Amino acid sequence: MLVLSRKQGQSIVIANDIVVSVIDIGHGRVQIGVKAPPHLAVHREEVHRRIQQENRMRSPIAFSSGDLPTVEAGCAGTV
Repeated sequence: MLVLSRKQGQSIVIANDIVVSVIDIGHGRVQIGVKAPPHLAVHREEVHRRIQQENRMRSPIAFSSGDLPTVEAGCAGTV
């Protein structure tokens, strides 16, 4: 992890198109602003974790071919 010190009004640039700026400092908090291209999602960490958890709950269970249930020969499809 890169740790930087910034003063109010100063910024850092990530990958040429993401700018993180220190907006305000005070009352035990730091207010930051993030400017990023519209195709990049920017979320607070707790929101990101909740989205990831919801996505895992919605995704179908992925089976590898070895995990699929099998039917014994002669038992399926007979009428």
